[in-house]
Amino acid sequence: MKELYPYFTALLDKKVSRKKFLKIVFSSLALLVLSGSSSRTVQASPAQSTGRPKKSIKTDHDLVIASGDDPYRMTVKAVEAIGGIEKFVKKGDVVLVKPNMGWDRTPEQAGNTNPQVVAALIDLSFKAGAKRVNVFDMTCNDARRCYANSGIEKVAKAHGATVYYPEDWDTVKASFAHKSPMEGWPILKDAVDCDVLINVPILKHHGLTRLTLSMKNLMGVCGGNRGVIHQNIGQKLVDLTGFMNPELTVIDAYRVLVRNGPTGGNLADVETMKKIIVAADPTLADIVACGIAGVETSDVPYVKDAIRRKFGIIDQAKADILKIAV
Repeated sequence: MKELYPYFTALLDKKVSRKKFLKIVFSSLALLVLSGSSSRTVQASPAQSTGRPKKSIKTDHDLVIASGDDPYRMTVKAVEAIGGIEKFVKKGDVVLVKPNMGWDRTPEQAGNTNPQVVAALIDLSFKAGAKRVNVFDMTCNDARRCYANSGIEKVAKAHGATVYYPEDWDTVKASFAHKSPMEGWPILKDAVDCDVLINVPILKHHGLTRLTLSMKNLMGVCGGNRGVIHQNIGQKLVDLTGFMNPELTVIDAYRVLVRNGPTGGNLADVETMKKIIVAADPTLADIVACGIAGVETSDVPYVKDAIRRKFGIIDQAKADILKIAV
């Protein structure tokens, strides 16, 4: 609009001739059309991406389950037990800690990730030398209320993270080597470009998929009409997980919404299970979380599809699982 200021100023000059007036009007309209066209071109043509690279990270155990009374300390000890945050975060890295904060709910209502779990992961990342730790989510309810009432925004900022609302237009188009129903889906650029992705869902009931777990939580890095993802959701979420390749999965099972998810709201629907699950492999993390929730993996479509496709570690009996009390 700065380019138009001289024209608008000139219009205020009473000495402008009819010919000059028409010239100013038509020039202004031309500038507006060109400006709008350029803006639309930038926003409508995101670059394609084949996703985040899969890293081979050798951990001390395949998965750690921590039990205790302090979610912050449980998270720290579970990450230490799996090999330490240094296995995942290196000096100078940009880290995305991706919680579930999609709902206008308080921590006690267990609709979003426990803020203390998020705080612990931020502190650990900075301790390992992270240059920046981002925290964001594409929310379902009003973003400002979700960020505030979840308790995550306040805690994350207090621990030095950069918390912001992602822009739906700032995306890349997902591209797959195989045929995928997620082909061309808009994915938040900041989620794809980060050096380290720590996926931090809360374990809770979901009316459609039975449970919300780590793969479901990755819907929060998707733009577009996410309701469409619920069609053939099993294949879509496994493909999305393979596209995003999170380095670390931390499932908050401290307070668990056991009914009326994913929104919840009634404290009577919340059970305190006091567990934190940490793994490098998201499929194994989701399988173990199903067991904690008492739900068959075959009842969770994306876990069922991951097992069918042998996506990740699918045999819990053969996995190296460590249980610790904190």
